[in-house]
Amino acid sequence: MRTRFRGLDVREGLLVRGPAGWGEFSPFPEYGPSECARWWASCREAADEGWPAPVRDRVPVNVTVPAVDPERAARIVAEGGCSTAKVKVAEAGQGPADDIARVEAVRSAIGPRGRVRIDANGAWSPDTAVRMLAALERFDLEYVEQPCATLEELAQVRRRTAVPVAADESIRRAEDPLRVRAAGAADIVVVKVQPLGGVRAALEVAEACGLPVVVSSAVETSVGLAAGVALAAALPALPYACGLATMHLLEDDVTAAPLLARGGTVAVRRPGVDADRIAAVEADAAPWLERAEAARRAGRAAPEADRGASGG
Repeated sequence: MRTRFRGLDVREGLLVRGPAGWGEFSPFPEYGPSECARWWASCREAADEGWPAPVRDRVPVNVTVPAVDPERAARIVAEGGCSTAKVKVAEAGQGPADDIARVEAVRSAIGPRGRVRIDANGAWSPDTAVRMLAALERFDLEYVEQPCATLEELAQVRRRTAVPVAADESIRRAEDPLRVRAAGAADIVVVKVQPLGGVRAALEVAEACGLPVVVSSAVETSVGLAAGVALAAALPALPYACGLATMHLLEDDVTAAPLLARGGTVAVRRPGVDADRIAAVEADAAPWLERAEAARRAGRAAPEADRGASGG
C-alpha cells in the first residue's frame, strides 16, 4: 500500500484463472470462512461464468483520499483528476481537527463545483457523528458513508442531520443486506462485488434495496476492480460516482494495463494478466489456498436459503 489504509500496509489475495477469465479472492484478514464464502463465490463467478452485459462503456469514479495530512490530501485530489472525492475520517489516533483540516483541503482542491463525500467506517457514535457533520456541513458534503456501526445508529444519525447517509459495512457485512432500507438507516447503499458474492448477486441486492447505488472496490488488483466496473456498467441507473479508482493506493498491479481513472471515469474493460507482473508481487500461496478451501466448504455448508439471500 502506498499509504496505510484500513489498518493495512500490504494487500494480499489469490488469483484464479478459469474458462471465463481471471477472478480475485481477497477478503480482509479479519474475515472468517463464512464471510469469505461470498468472496469465493465472486471469484468463481468471474473465473467460470463471466458477467452480465454492460449498459455503459465508462463509469464515473471518485478519487479516494486516505487519512493523510491536508497538503497530501490536496495533492491526491489534484493528481486524481476526478470531480468527486471521498475522504477518510475518524482514523484511530487522529482527532476532529485532523478531519476538518483534511476535508477543508479537499474542498479547496476540488473547487466549489466538485463533490466531497466522507467515510467514517462506522467509527463514530451517533452523537459524535451529528456533531462532526455539523462541523463539516459547510464543505457541502454529498453524503457521509457509514458514520456509525449499527443500523439503529445509522437511522438515528439520518433523523438528526440533513447530510445524506450511505451504508457500506451494513450492506457487505450483514447477514441480510436488505434490512438497511427496512430500518430507515440509509439514503444510499454502497455495494462491493466480492463481499456480496459476485456481480449478479450484487445486482439483486441493489434492485431489492430500492435505493441509489454507489459501487466501490475492496482495494483490489485490476482483476478484482474489473468485477466492480462490470457491476457499475450493468446497473440500470448510476446517479453517483463510484469508488473504483483505487489502483493509486497500491504500489503495483498484476497487469501492464491497469484499470486507472482517466478524466474522472474508468473504461469498462477486463485487463489481461501478465506472468511477469504476477511474479514480481508473488506471495506465499499456501495460506490463501487454505482460506479458499475453508470458504468453499463454508459456502457449501450454508443453508440454501441463506446462500440465496446473501448471494454467496
